[in-house]
Amino acid sequence: MLKLKLKLLQVPYQRCPHHTMTTLSQTKELFRRADAVCFDVDSTVIKEEGIDELAKFCGVGDAVTEMTRKAMGGSVTFKTALTDRLSIIRCSREQVNKLITDHPPQLTPGIRELVDRLHQRNIKVFLISGGFRCIVEHVATQLNIPLHHVFANRLKFYFNGEYAGFDESQPTAESGGKGKVISMLKEQYGFKTVVMIGDGATDLEACPPASAFIGFGGNVIRPQVKEMSLWYVTSFGELLKELEKI
Repeated sequence: MLKLKLKLLQVPYQRCPHHTMTTLSQTKELFRRADAVCFDVDSTVIKEEGIDELAKFCGVGDAVTEMTRKAMGGSVTFKTALTDRLSIIRCSREQVNKLITDHPPQLTPGIRELVDRLHQRNIKVFLISGGFRCIVEHVATQLNIPLHHVFANRLKFYFNGEYAGFDESQPTAESGGKGKVISMLKEQYGFKTVVMIGDGATDLEACPPASAFIGFGGNVIRPQVKEMSLWYVTSFGELLKELEKI
C-alpha cells in the first residue's frame, strides 16, 4: 500500500487549465488535437532574443542582456524590464530597419517543418511575443503565418525617426499579456484547445488560459521554466514526432 501511494505521488502533473490535474500523456494528447498552437518567438521560434540583438546593434548589448535574463527568469515585471531596456537602447527607426536587413532573425532548426505540418493539419498557428512587431512580422512571413496572427509590441518613433517609446496599450507589453491574447483568441475564434509553446516565464504563465504549455529549451534552458513544465522539449523534432502518432 505504501509503495502504491509513493508511486501515485511521483506521477508528474500540471495544474493547467483551470487548476485541473493534467498529466504528461494528456498534455501530449492536447497538443495532437489542438485547435491552435501559439509560439513565443525570441529564443523559441528564432535562435536569438530580438531585443538583445537590437541592443548589440546599438552598442549597449551587455547591459540589456542582463536585464533580459532577469525578465525571462520572472524576477521583475515584464513591462518594467521592457521600459528599462528600451530607455537604454533608444533605437531609431533607421537602426531597426538596418538590423532586420543586415542581421535577419535566424529561425530555430525544425520550426519551419513544424509550422508547415500544423498548417497541413488545419491547426491555426499564432506568434505571441514580448518582442517587436517589426521583427516578428519578418519571422511570420518566412513561416507563412498570416500577419493578423501576430501579437507583439509596437515601437513608436517621432516624425524624424527617433525613438519615442512603445505602445503600452498592447497586451504583450504586460506581465500576463500572453494569457490575455490567448483568452481573446478563444473568444474570437471559438477555440476549445489552445497550446502555448515557449522558453520563458511569460509563456509558462499563459497556462491557463492555454489548455497546455510545452516548455522549449532548444536555444536556452531557463531552470525555473524547465522545472515547472510538464512537457519540456529541446528540439522541434520531438513535437513533429508526436504529431506523427495521429
